[in-house]
Amino acid sequence: MNGRLPVSQISSSSQTRLAVAALLLGGIAIGASPIFVRLSEVGPLATAFWRVSLAILPFILMSRLGKQADEQPSGLRDYVVLLLPGVFLAIDLVAWHLALHMTSVANATLLANMAPVFVTLGSWLFFRARITPIFLAGLGLALVGIVVLKGGPRAIGGGQLAGDATAITAAFFYACYMLALGHVRARFSAPRILVWTTVSAAVCMLPIAFAFEGGLVPLTLFGWAMVVGLAMISHVGGQGLFTYALAHLPTAFSALTLLMAPVVAALLAWIVLSEPIGMMQAVGGLIVLAGILVARRG
Repeated sequence: MNGRLPVSQISSSSQTRLAVAALLLGGIAIGASPIFVRLSEVGPLATAFWRVSLAILPFILMSRLGKQADEQPSGLRDYVVLLLPGVFLAIDLVAWHLALHMTSVANATLLANMAPVFVTLGSWLFFRARITPIFLAGLGLALVGIVVLKGGPRAIGGGQLAGDATAITAAFFYACYMLALGHVRARFSAPRILVWTTVSAAVCMLPIAFAFEGGLVPLTLFGWAMVVGLAMISHVGGQGLFTYALAHLPTAFSALTLLMAPVVAALLAWIVLSEPIGMMQAVGGLIVLAGILVARRG
């Protein structure tokens, strides 16, 4: 024995580390999205529409320039499974933005971040994924961190039942989005999936945004900068890196890692919007990160 790992194991380990790095960067990019939404000149649903529609062209360019070794879609079933994640994403975005106006921000944020619970259950029920006690402990620790980050149990209250249910709906459909991505990622390349998913989400979002808000077009250069930044950083960057990572990491762990997004959002709100971070928020952020590290061992 020379103590050296086989080349295949070294390659696999390297791919896993790269995927984890992509997932962390994707979580940071997605965590920046509330800042763009807050500063956007158009309504939240119109902002969500621009987020996906402006991302279509970059994803098409990535698809054309990249070397795709995946299958070509053939038959109605393949096209359905490529379009379905975008439908789930559109429903998630609609429910999330509606929940912010129907219940307290603390309730909406906390309940919408329950998506990893649904992903874990879905992975176990539908894909027979093995869920270890260490992973469950990490998941629980991260969820406790989210509660602390949002101000503790006393801050979770005062919300309307319909709004809370809408936030849970957003979490459920974001979990469906992630599970659907994990399923199609086994057959198709990330650029191909992102093109189909983003087109599907944009087509679904356009009539909804127009019906509820009407004014879709930003009127100033700053307004355009916010929706372009949201599309390029949070969607092209965040969702692109997340979709790449799904080819090399379990879906449940990938969903859990995205719990760092609220931590990133709180830090950016402190830097950009001068929103203070108290001791409880700092402790909550550290607990979330600790939960992610524990789950990674599982």
